[in-house]
Amino acid sequence: MTKAYIHPSSIVEDGAQVGEDTKVWLYSHIMPNANVGENCQIGQNVYIGSKVKIGNGVKIQNNVSVYENVEIEDDVFLGPSMVFTNVINPRSFISRKHEFKDTLVKKGSTIGANATIVCGVTIGEYSFIGAGATVTKDISDFALVIGVPAKQVGWVCICAVQLEEKNEGFICPDCQKEYQRTTEGIKHVE
Repeated sequence: MTKAYIHPSSIVEDGAQVGEDTKVWLYSHIMPNANVGENCQIGQNVYIGSKVKIGNGVKIQNNVSVYENVEIEDDVFLGPSMVFTNVINPRSFISRKHEFKDTLVKKGSTIGANATIVCGVTIGEYSFIGAGATVTKDISDFALVIGVPAKQVGWVCICAVQLEEKNEGFICPDCQKEYQRTTEGIKHVE
């Protein structure tokens, strides 16, 4: 393990924690009390707000702002210029910081470029949010969602390939992992 790399143009405020082997690239800003895990890639012009928790192995591409009340679990991919919100009904002349809503992005999920995640939702494990989608409600584990507003159009494997139906469940045409239906959606069969 090696110490984190912070590009000289970036600012990591006192009280922020950045894990080993994490790289913070040009013009990024990490606020006090933010916690960034190990082996993360923080792209150019990324903002990470106070009290944000980011797991290990996370990749945040260029031009992403991760505001307070967002938690990102391990191995998440945030595409270029995707957006998190933190208030449902913002007005510039009304302070609503006391109304911030929690957003949780679970392990292994992908959020595509220019997608918008409206605050107060949970993005399920290994789900895949297509580029440009607008997520306004919770997303199931392994769900593939696209569009505005985002709608589920299928299921994806842990390896991010769209699953095909097989008998009573699903199979990945690439890695051959199998999944079965549950009352909540699907789960990987080990």
